[in-house]
Amino acid sequence: METMKSARTNDAGDVGRDLSEQIKAATKDIHVRAENTQLMLSYQKGQISLPQYKLLLCSLYEIYKVLEEELDRNSSHPAVAPIYFPQELARLETLERDLEHFFGSDWRKCVIVPAATHRYEQRLRKIGAESPELLVAHAYTRYLGDLSGGQVLGKITQKSLGLSSKEGLSFFSFPGVNSPHRFKQLYRSRMNSIELTEEERAALLEEAVAAFEFNIEVFDDLQKMLSVATETADQSEGNVVKTSMFPSLPSMQFTVGLCIALTTIGMGIYAL
Repeated sequence: METMKSARTNDAGDVGRDLSEQIKAATKDIHVRAENTQLMLSYQKGQISLPQYKLLLCSLYEIYKVLEEELDRNSSHPAVAPIYFPQELARLETLERDLEHFFGSDWRKCVIVPAATHRYEQRLRKIGAESPELLVAHAYTRYLGDLSGGQVLGKITQKSLGLSSKEGLSFFSFPGVNSPHRFKQLYRSRMNSIELTEEERAALLEEAVAAFEFNIEVFDDLQKMLSVATETADQSEGNVVKTSMFPSLPSMQFTVGLCIALTTIGMGIYAL
């Protein structure tokens, strides 16, 4: 099995040519900024309810649906092929199983996401059609984050929800990966082997930063939605504040769950 070469540095301590190390260096600052969001810290404290977790799955589903469709469509692209591991990494089917477990066969009707999530989806569609090599940045931050934080997140979620079994927690399980550590080494090695022009490499590093930015924007969007939902829920049923964004209390309840949804997305990324 391939293994990751040690990061090469020059005498000045600069990051070498390994793409994985360059991404890590390029996203260092925004990484810290993102992992200290209020939503991120709340999840680490185990502040999650069953309704919130159900909606977490909805948000994850929307993002992975687009990401994996674009990776599948571009699986033969020279930059995508080396890091294309659908059997080992694909999350869409696990999310569908979890959603069906909690919501039943009509779970698709429960999917509600904020505008920032749609913007992120649109970005994935755009680069999938125009610059497939940039998908590498999103796949790397997403999947390796899942592998790094999946076990911890699964335990936090199971404990917080008081679940007696792991049914409904399929998202956190990677049965096709025997050793997350070794697989991440393989993944980084494959990624480092991708041939890119200097212009493409620079664009990919910018895209890695953008991946974090998109998630932070979603955090902010969700925080605003949560504030409105909380204020509305505190009012009597006869004095509910109705707006075009939040037409009813059930919709408000969905927004609360979405906050935790993107927190989990963040936790995966930040565990790289």
